[in-house]
Amino acid sequence: MTDQQPAQGWDESATLTALRELVTTGARVNHVVARRAGLSDTELVTLEHLSREQIGPAEVARRLEVSTAAATGIVDRLVSRGHVERQPHAADRRRTQLVLTDSGRREVVSHLMPMFIGLDRLDRGFTDEERAVVERYLRGAAEAFEQVLETDGD
Repeated sequence: MTDQQPAQGWDESATLTALRELVTTGARVNHVVARRAGLSDTELVTLEHLSREQIGPAEVARRLEVSTAAATGIVDRLVSRGHVERQPHAADRRRTQLVLTDSGRREVVSHLMPMFIGLDRLDRGFTDEERAVVERYLRGAAEAFEQVLETDGD
C-alpha cells in the first residue's frame, strides 16, 4: 500500500491528516521534553501521571506496561532527583503512594508552558459551539485509539 492508496474503509480527510500530524508531533514533544529535562521518556510519563493523581509503584508499572522491578527503578531515579517522594498510603499504611514534589512539577511545567499558553490562546479563539464540536471529535478519536489498546493481544 502506498501513500496514494488508502486502506480499505479509510479515506484520509484533512481532519484525519491533521489528527495524525498532532499525534506524531505529540510523541515527539514528550521525547524532546524528556531529553531537555534529562529524563527518560518513561520518567517523564510517570511525572505526568503523578501530576494528575497520586499512585503507587505497582500502578506505575501497570500504566507504563513495565515490570514492577522496572517501575521501582524509574521511581528510584525520580526520588533521587527530588522530583517524587514515597509516602505511606493514607488509607493503608502498608502501601506506598508516590507524591510529585514542587521540583517535579516545575520540571514538567517549565518545558511545556509555551505549549500550554499556545493551546489556551487557540482554545479561547473558539466559540462555545465550536469547542463542543472539537471536544466531540477529540473524545471520539480517543475512543478509536482505545480500540487499538483493547485489541493488543493481551
